[in-house]
Amino acid sequence: MPRPQIPAALALALCLGAPCAARAQTATPAASPATAVAPVREVSSVVAVDPATLKPGEILFTDHQDKGGSAESGLIPYLDWLKARPAEAQALSPFPGYKEPDYTVTLNGVSKPRHETLKVYVAEGRFVVARPAESIDLKALANLGFIQAMDPAIKHRVIAPADVTPTKDPAAAFAQRPGTPWCEGAAACIESRYDLEGKLPLGVRLANKLEEGSAKKIAEFVSFQSELRLLDPAQAASLTALTKVDTPPAGGLEQTIFWVNQILRFGKFLAVFQPMPNDPQKTVVTAYVALAIKGDVLDRKAEYARVPVLKNLLPAQVLMGKSSFNTGNSISAGLPVYARNRIAAFAAALGKR
Repeated sequence: MPRPQIPAALALALCLGAPCAARAQTATPAASPATAVAPVREVSSVVAVDPATLKPGEILFTDHQDKGGSAESGLIPYLDWLKARPAEAQALSPFPGYKEPDYTVTLNGVSKPRHETLKVYVAEGRFVVARPAESIDLKALANLGFIQAMDPAIKHRVIAPADVTPTKDPAAAFAQRPGTPWCEGAAACIESRYDLEGKLPLGVRLANKLEEGSAKKIAEFVSFQSELRLLDPAQAASLTALTKVDTPPAGGLEQTIFWVNQILRFGKFLAVFQPMPNDPQKTVVTAYVALAIKGDVLDRKAEYARVPVLKNLLPAQVLMGKSSFNTGNSISAGLPVYARNRIAAFAAALGKR
Protein backbone atom coordinates (compact mmCIF):
# COMPACT_ATOMS: atom_id res chain seq x y z
CA MET A 1 0.00 0.00 0.00
CA PRO A 2 1.45 3.42 -0.92
CA ARG A 3 2.39 5.73 1.90
CA PRO A 4 -0.15 8.55 2.49
CA GLN A 5 0.97 11.92 1.17
CA ILE A 6 0.32 15.28 2.80
CA PRO A 7 0.21 18.39 0.59
CA ALA A 8 2.88 20.86 1.69
CA ALA A 9 0.52 23.75 2.36
CA LEU A 10 -1.75 21.52 4.41
CA ALA A 11 1.07 20.03 6.41
CA LEU A 12 2.47 23.43 7.28
CA ALA A 13 -0.97 24.65 8.25
CA LEU A 14 -1.14 21.76 10.68
CA CYS A 15 2.33 22.29 12.02
CA LEU A 16 2.01 26.07 12.20
CA GLY A 17 0.00 25.64 15.34
CA ALA A 18 0.57 21.98 16.18
CA PRO A 19 3.76 20.11 17.06
CA CYS A 20 2.28 17.07 15.24
CA ALA A 21 3.80 14.14 17.11
CA ALA A 22 4.72 16.32 20.08
CA ARG A 23 2.76 16.50 23.31
CA ALA A 24 -0.22 18.87 23.15
CA GLN A 25 0.08 22.27 24.76
CA THR A 26 -2.67 24.80 25.30
CA ALA A 27 -2.31 28.38 24.13
CA THR A 28 -2.12 30.79 27.02
CA PRO A 29 -2.83 34.33 25.81
CA ALA A 30 -3.11 35.59 29.38
CA ALA A 31 0.60 34.88 29.85
CA SER A 32 1.55 37.67 27.45
CA PRO A 33 2.97 40.75 29.23
CA ALA A 34 0.81 42.92 26.99
CA THR A 35 -2.45 41.32 28.06
CA ALA A 36 -1.34 41.38 31.70
CA VAL A 37 -1.32 45.19 31.74
CA ALA A 38 -4.16 45.76 29.28
CA PRO A 39 -7.36 43.90 30.17
CA VAL A 40 -9.32 42.79 27.12
CA ARG A 41 -13.11 42.72 27.03
CA GLU A 42 -14.62 40.69 24.21
CA VAL A 43 -17.70 42.23 22.63
CA SER A 44 -19.86 41.35 19.67
CA SER A 45 -19.29 44.78 18.13
CA VAL A 46 -16.61 47.32 18.98
CA VAL A 47 -18.42 50.20 17.28
CA ALA A 48 -21.61 49.53 19.24
CA VAL A 49 -19.90 50.47 22.55
CA ASP A 50 -19.67 54.15 23.52
CA PRO A 51 -15.90 54.80 23.82
CA ALA A 52 -16.59 57.16 26.74
CA THR A 53 -17.55 54.11 28.81
CA LEU A 54 -14.16 52.42 28.48
CA LYS A 55 -12.21 52.02 31.70
CA PRO A 56 -8.56 53.18 31.85
CA GLY A 57 -6.38 50.61 30.09
CA GLU A 58 -9.35 48.53 28.93
CA ILE A 59 -9.44 47.14 25.38
CA LEU A 60 -12.56 46.17 23.48
CA PHE A 61 -11.98 43.25 21.13
CA THR A 62 -13.93 41.30 18.53
CA ASP A 63 -12.98 38.97 15.70
CA HIS A 64 -16.48 38.03 14.52
CA GLN A 65 -16.24 34.46 15.82
CA ASP A 66 -19.23 32.45 16.88
CA LYS A 67 -17.64 30.77 19.90
CA GLY A 68 -19.88 27.75 19.54
CA GLY A 69 -19.62 27.63 15.78
CA SER A 70 -17.54 25.69 13.29
CA ALA A 71 -13.76 25.56 13.13
CA GLU A 72 -13.80 28.25 10.44
CA SER A 73 -16.04 30.63 12.40
CA GLY A 74 -14.48 34.06 12.10
CA LEU A 75 -13.25 33.49 8.54
CA ILE A 76 -15.03 34.98 5.56
CA PRO A 77 -14.39 34.37 1.81
CA TYR A 78 -12.67 37.39 0.31
CA LEU A 79 -15.40 38.07 -2.25
CA ASP A 80 -18.09 37.87 0.45
CA TRP A 81 -16.03 40.25 2.59
CA LEU A 82 -16.09 42.86 -0.17
CA LYS A 83 -19.88 42.74 -0.24
CA ALA A 84 -20.71 42.24 3.44
CA ARG A 85 -18.22 44.68 5.00
CA PRO A 86 -17.18 47.09 2.22
CA ALA A 87 -15.70 49.84 4.44
CA GLU A 88 -13.59 47.27 6.26
CA ALA A 89 -12.48 45.56 3.06
CA GLN A 90 -11.55 48.88 1.46
CA ALA A 91 -9.40 49.88 4.42
CA LEU A 92 -7.78 46.50 5.11
CA SER A 93 -7.14 45.09 1.63
CA PRO A 94 -3.56 45.54 0.40
CA PHE A 95 -4.68 48.28 -1.98
CA PRO A 96 -7.93 49.57 -3.56
CA GLY A 97 -9.31 47.16 -6.13
CA TYR A 98 -7.27 44.20 -4.88
CA LYS A 99 -8.35 40.90 -6.46
CA GLU A 100 -7.67 37.29 -5.57
CA PRO A 101 -4.41 36.24 -7.24
CA ASP A 102 -4.15 34.77 -10.71
CA TYR A 103 -0.81 33.32 -11.72
CA THR A 104 0.83 30.45 -13.60
CA VAL A 105 1.96 27.19 -11.99
CA THR A 106 4.50 24.97 -13.74
CA LEU A 107 4.55 21.25 -12.85
CA ASN A 108 6.64 18.69 -14.69
CA GLY A 109 7.32 21.22 -17.41
CA VAL A 110 3.63 21.98 -17.99
CA SER A 111 2.37 25.49 -17.20
CA LYS A 112 -1.22 26.04 -16.14
CA PRO A 113 -3.11 29.16 -15.03
CA ARG A 114 -4.32 29.16 -11.45
CA HIS A 115 -6.85 31.27 -9.57
CA GLU A 116 -6.35 31.39 -5.81
CA THR A 117 -9.30 31.90 -3.46
CA LEU A 118 -8.78 33.53 -0.08
CA LYS A 119 -10.51 33.58 3.28
CA VAL A 120 -10.05 36.55 5.58
CA TYR A 121 -9.67 36.80 9.34
CA VAL A 122 -10.28 40.25 10.87
CA ALA A 123 -9.80 41.31 14.48
CA GLU A 124 -10.79 44.74 15.78
CA GLY A 125 -9.82 46.46 19.02
CA ARG A 126 -10.53 49.81 20.65
CA PHE A 127 -9.02 51.62 23.61
CA VAL A 128 -8.63 55.15 24.93
CA VAL A 129 -5.39 57.06 25.53
CA ALA A 130 -5.61 59.73 28.24
CA ARG A 131 -4.06 62.57 26.24
CA PRO A 132 -5.02 64.66 23.19
CA ALA A 133 -4.69 63.05 19.78
CA GLU A 134 -2.44 65.81 18.47
CA SER A 135 0.07 65.13 21.26
CA ILE A 136 0.71 61.52 20.13
CA ASP A 137 3.91 61.33 18.08
CA LEU A 138 2.98 58.91 15.31
CA LYS A 139 6.45 59.20 13.75
CA ALA A 140 7.89 57.61 16.89
CA LEU A 141 5.74 54.54 16.17
CA ALA A 142 6.80 54.12 12.54
CA ASN A 143 10.16 52.47 13.08
CA LEU A 144 11.72 49.04 13.36
CA GLY A 145 12.24 49.19 17.14
CA PHE A 146 8.58 49.85 17.86
CA ILE A 147 7.44 47.07 15.53
CA GLN A 148 9.87 44.63 17.16
CA ALA A 149 8.40 45.41 20.58
CA MET A 150 4.93 44.34 19.43
CA ASP A 151 5.97 40.65 19.30
CA PRO A 152 9.54 39.79 20.32
CA ALA A 153 9.16 36.28 18.83
CA ILE A 154 9.16 37.81 15.34
CA LYS A 155 12.49 39.23 14.15
CA HIS A 156 12.69 42.11 11.69
CA ARG A 157 15.23 43.84 9.49
CA VAL A 158 15.07 46.81 7.15
CA ILE A 159 15.32 46.07 3.43
CA ALA A 160 15.57 48.31 0.38
CA PRO A 161 12.48 48.80 -1.80
CA ALA A 162 14.38 47.20 -4.69
CA ASP A 163 14.73 44.00 -2.65
CA VAL A 164 11.05 43.27 -2.11
CA THR A 165 10.08 39.93 -3.66
CA PRO A 166 7.16 41.07 -5.88
CA THR A 167 9.45 43.68 -7.45
CA LYS A 168 12.52 41.54 -8.15
CA ASP A 169 11.01 38.08 -8.76
CA PRO A 170 9.04 37.71 -12.03
CA ALA A 171 7.19 34.70 -10.59
CA ALA A 172 5.81 36.96 -7.83
CA ALA A 173 4.78 39.79 -10.14
CA PHE A 174 1.08 39.07 -9.45
CA ALA A 175 1.60 40.50 -5.94
CA GLN A 176 2.80 43.89 -7.17
CA ARG A 177 0.78 46.97 -6.30
CA PRO A 178 -0.48 48.81 -9.39
CA GLY A 179 1.02 52.23 -9.90
CA THR A 180 3.20 52.59 -6.81
CA PRO A 181 5.79 49.87 -6.09
CA TRP A 182 5.76 48.42 -2.59
CA CYS A 183 7.77 50.44 -0.05
CA GLU A 184 8.15 53.47 -2.30
CA GLY A 185 7.74 56.49 0.00
CA ALA A 186 7.05 54.30 3.04
CA ALA A 187 8.34 55.07 6.53
CA ALA A 188 10.02 51.65 6.60
CA CYS A 189 10.40 48.59 4.38
CA ILE A 190 10.68 45.47 6.53
CA GLU A 191 11.46 41.78 6.16
CA SER A 192 10.30 39.64 9.10
CA ARG A 193 10.89 36.07 10.20
CA TYR A 194 9.09 33.90 12.74
CA ASP A 195 10.87 30.66 13.62
CA LEU A 196 8.44 27.98 14.68
CA GLU A 197 8.70 27.55 18.43
CA GLY A 198 9.11 24.56 20.73
CA LYS A 199 8.78 21.23 18.95
CA LEU A 200 7.13 22.71 15.86
CA PRO A 201 10.27 22.28 13.70
CA LEU A 202 10.08 18.55 14.50
CA GLY A 203 6.52 18.57 13.15
CA VAL A 204 7.66 20.22 9.94
CA ARG A 205 10.41 17.67 9.47
CA LEU A 206 7.83 14.90 9.98
CA ALA A 207 5.60 16.42 7.32
CA ASN A 208 8.53 16.72 4.92
CA LYS A 209 9.43 13.09 5.53
CA LEU A 210 5.87 11.98 4.78
CA GLU A 211 6.04 13.86 1.50
CA GLU A 212 9.40 12.58 0.30
CA GLY A 213 10.00 13.31 -3.34
CA SER A 214 8.24 16.65 -3.33
CA ALA A 215 10.23 19.37 -5.05
CA LYS A 216 9.12 21.95 -2.52
CA LYS A 217 9.98 21.41 1.12
CA ILE A 218 8.12 23.06 3.99
CA ALA A 219 10.12 25.75 5.77
CA GLU A 220 10.57 25.70 9.53
CA PHE A 221 9.73 29.40 9.66
CA VAL A 222 7.25 31.93 8.37
CA SER A 223 8.78 34.94 6.62
CA PHE A 224 7.02 38.00 5.28
CA GLN A 225 7.68 41.43 3.85
CA SER A 226 5.77 44.57 4.72
CA GLU A 227 5.75 48.32 4.44
CA LEU A 228 5.05 50.75 7.27
CA ARG A 229 3.23 53.99 6.50
CA LEU A 230 1.96 56.98 8.42
CA LEU A 231 -1.45 58.34 7.44
CA ASP A 232 -1.91 62.07 7.76
CA PRO A 233 -5.33 63.53 8.74
CA ALA A 234 -6.41 63.85 5.10
CA GLN A 235 -5.44 60.25 4.28
CA ALA A 236 -7.20 58.97 7.40
CA ALA A 237 -10.36 61.07 6.97
CA SER A 238 -12.30 58.38 5.11
CA LEU A 239 -11.67 55.85 7.90
CA THR A 240 -14.49 57.33 9.99
CA ALA A 241 -16.80 55.17 7.85
CA LEU A 242 -15.04 52.19 9.41
CA THR A 243 -14.50 53.37 13.01
CA LYS A 244 -17.95 55.02 13.38
CA VAL A 245 -16.36 57.71 15.57
CA ASP A 246 -17.53 61.13 14.39
CA THR A 247 -14.40 63.18 15.11
CA PRO A 248 -11.82 63.93 12.38
CA PRO A 249 -8.86 61.52 12.62
CA ALA A 250 -5.57 62.98 13.74
CA GLY A 251 -3.82 60.32 11.66
CA GLY A 252 -3.11 56.64 11.41
CA LEU A 253 -0.43 53.95 11.30
CA GLU A 254 -0.55 51.18 8.69
CA GLN A 255 1.60 48.08 8.23
CA THR A 256 0.78 46.15 5.06
CA ILE A 257 2.13 42.63 4.59
CA PHE A 258 2.37 42.10 0.85
CA TRP A 259 4.42 38.91 0.61
CA VAL A 260 4.41 35.74 2.76
CA ASN A 261 6.35 32.55 2.08
CA GLN A 262 3.58 30.15 3.24
CA ILE A 263 -0.06 29.86 4.33
CA LEU A 264 -1.06 33.55 4.11
CA ARG A 265 -1.34 35.81 1.09
CA PHE A 266 -1.55 39.27 2.70
CA GLY A 267 -2.08 40.99 6.03
CA LYS A 268 -2.57 44.44 7.49
CA PHE A 269 -2.32 46.17 10.85
CA LEU A 270 -4.13 49.51 10.96
CA ALA A 271 -4.51 51.95 13.86
CA VAL A 272 -6.68 55.07 13.62
CA PHE A 273 -6.33 57.94 16.13
CA GLN A 274 -9.33 60.22 16.80
CA PRO A 275 -10.21 62.77 19.49
CA MET A 276 -12.76 61.46 21.96
CA PRO A 277 -16.19 62.94 21.13
CA ASN A 278 -16.97 65.68 23.70
CA ASP A 279 -13.57 65.24 25.38
CA PRO A 280 -10.62 66.31 23.18
CA GLN A 281 -8.19 65.66 26.04
CA LYS A 282 -8.54 61.93 25.28
CA THR A 283 -7.87 59.90 22.14
CA VAL A 284 -9.91 56.97 20.80
CA VAL A 285 -7.66 54.42 19.08
CA THR A 286 -9.26 51.80 16.85
CA ALA A 287 -6.91 49.03 15.72
CA TYR A 288 -7.39 46.25 13.17
CA VAL A 289 -5.55 43.06 12.22
CA ALA A 290 -6.52 41.45 8.90
CA LEU A 291 -4.95 38.24 7.55
CA ALA A 292 -5.86 36.48 4.29
CA ILE A 293 -5.44 32.68 4.29
CA LYS A 294 -4.98 30.71 1.10
CA GLY A 295 -8.20 28.80 0.49
CA ASP A 296 -6.57 25.50 -0.41
CA VAL A 297 -4.99 25.32 3.04
CA LEU A 298 -8.44 25.19 4.60
CA ASP A 299 -10.19 23.13 1.94
CA ARG A 300 -8.05 20.00 2.14
CA LYS A 301 -9.28 17.82 5.00
CA ALA A 302 -9.25 14.25 3.73
CA GLU A 303 -5.62 13.88 2.63
CA TYR A 304 -4.23 13.44 6.13
CA ALA A 305 -7.12 11.39 7.60
CA ARG A 306 -5.17 8.18 6.91
CA VAL A 307 -2.16 9.42 8.93
CA PRO A 308 -2.85 8.46 12.58
CA VAL A 309 -0.70 11.18 14.15
CA LEU A 310 -2.49 13.90 12.17
CA LYS A 311 -6.03 12.61 11.69
CA ASN A 312 -7.49 14.57 14.62
CA LEU A 313 -6.12 17.92 13.44
CA LEU A 314 -8.05 20.17 11.06
CA PRO A 315 -6.13 23.06 9.48
CA ALA A 316 -8.91 25.51 10.35
CA GLN A 317 -8.86 24.47 14.00
CA VAL A 318 -5.12 24.99 14.25
CA LEU A 319 -5.06 28.33 12.43
CA MET A 320 -8.01 29.61 14.46
CA GLY A 321 -6.49 28.54 17.77
CA LYS A 322 -9.08 25.86 18.47
CA SER A 323 -6.75 22.87 18.66
CA SER A 324 -5.27 21.44 21.83
CA PHE A 325 -1.98 21.49 19.94
CA ASN A 326 -1.81 25.30 19.74
CA THR A 327 1.09 26.65 21.75
CA GLY A 328 2.64 29.94 22.85
CA ASN A 329 1.54 33.53 22.44
CA SER A 330 2.56 34.33 18.86
CA ILE A 331 1.58 32.94 15.45
CA SER A 332 1.78 29.31 16.54
CA ALA A 333 -0.95 29.96 19.12
CA GLY A 334 -3.39 30.59 16.27
CA LEU A 335 -4.47 33.78 14.55
CA PRO A 336 -6.93 34.99 17.24
CA VAL A 337 -4.30 34.82 20.01
CA TYR A 338 -1.74 36.48 17.75
CA ALA A 339 -4.14 39.30 16.80
CA ARG A 340 -5.37 39.83 20.35
CA ASN A 341 -1.82 40.04 21.69
CA ARG A 342 -0.71 42.36 18.88
CA ILE A 343 -3.49 44.85 19.67
CA ALA A 344 -2.90 44.53 23.42
CA ALA A 345 0.84 45.12 22.99
CA PHE A 346 0.13 48.20 20.86
CA ALA A 347 -2.21 49.59 23.52
CA ALA A 348 0.31 48.90 26.29
CA ALA A 349 3.12 50.59 24.37
CA LEU A 350 1.03 53.72 23.74
CA GLY A 351 0.01 53.80 27.40
CA LYS A 352 3.67 54.00 28.45
CA ARG A 353 4.53 56.91 26.16
